[in-house]
Amino acid sequence: MSLSTSLSGLDAASEQLSVIGNNLANLNTTAFKDQTTNFSDLFYQQLGSTGSGSPIQVGVGVRVGSVSSNMTQGSLQTTGVASDVAIQGDGYFVLQGAAGPEYTRAGNFQVNATGQLIATDGSVVLGYPAANGVVNTNAAPVGMAVAGGTVSPPNSTTTVSLTMNLSSSTPTNGTFSQSISVYDSLGDHHTLTYNFTNNGGNSWGYSVTVPATDVGQTGNPVEVTKGTLTFDSNGNLTAPTGNVTGLSLPKLADGASTLNFQWNLFQNGSPVVTQVATPLSATASTSQDGYASGSLSSYNVLADGTIEGVFSNGQSQALGQIAVASFANNQGLQREGGGNYIATLASGAADIGAAGTAGRGTIAGGSLELSNVDIATEFSNLILAERGYDADAKAITSDQQIGQQTLQMLQ
Repeated sequence: MSLSTSLSGLDAASEQLSVIGNNLANLNTTAFKDQTTNFSDLFYQQLGSTGSGSPIQVGVGVRVGSVSSNMTQGSLQTTGVASDVAIQGDGYFVLQGAAGPEYTRAGNFQVNATGQLIATDGSVVLGYPAANGVVNTNAAPVGMAVAGGTVSPPNSTTTVSLTMNLSSSTPTNGTFSQSISVYDSLGDHHTLTYNFTNNGGNSWGYSVTVPATDVGQTGNPVEVTKGTLTFDSNGNLTAPTGNVTGLSLPKLADGASTLNFQWNLFQNGSPVVTQVATPLSATASTSQDGYASGSLSSYNVLADGTIEGVFSNGQSQALGQIAVASFANNQGLQREGGGNYIATLASGAADIGAAGTAGRGTIAGGSLELSNVDIATEFSNLILAERGYDADAKAITSDQQIGQQTLQMLQ
């Protein structure tokens, strides 16, 4: 019995050494969770009782009672790689594995040939889809796409603004011109030319034109609108008293719908066109709110898991939202290798939702979670496990020696 007791100690110490070795081997594995071996004693053999009736029992060894995982968060390392993501707090990324859903905290994702975000084993990262930049968190999770044929649709111009000064030093009948591009419903641009003529007496005439070919005509530029700007003796605009509305470009040659827009002469109640003495008339800035269609040029992941795409037209919109799962008992998850876990009866079903809600952690884009293995602790545990193994080995050696001596006595 003493031999089997010592052998159980050797087996238990060997398992502990294996766990410690695995921890040290994964010291630099992304989001690896440290494990600890917990022992429990085996049943006791009843040899009798003392005079007071207390039982006399002898233990028959030890076994590995459990191997628990330290599920605390590891440190975060900034990588600057858009596809790298880490969870700050509780939760797991949701993957579509070959045999069903899997879960991981290792966010060192990649992009496959079809533009989908995938884990290192090829599993697709799941999340909530977006349509025209709006995420639907009520939909079933689907694969997250961060490349491919994603396009930002065009937006037609509705307002035009010119922040400028018409020089009061300009002689009568002197002119000044400024061009600006506007966009129609198809995303094609059209160049508007603002022509100003000094009428004298603090009055300027203006005419806005567009190339004739843009509106299906030939010859000279077509006039869109005309009028007069009047200034007071301090160079402040006094007429018109509001923005110029009702401007339009009908019958566009590219087949786009009529472009209706207004010219903003005022912003926040103050005129943006002045007339003061300067060497030349000049435009400080131009702006308009239209843009052409754009292709996806880059993306980043926000704290709530939203994948924000940045397009070549300067616009940004949501491409989707990475889903995060939480469990009632993280210790009940079964490790599958590669940093992946699967749910079990002990862990409970996955509660999948958006990051930052219902106790789920937030997401750090361009970062990775490091292993939470502490090398100093593991080396301390290694020394203790080695001593335990050596002690059990010596106990076995002593038991063998006693057995040999007993046999020699019988001979």
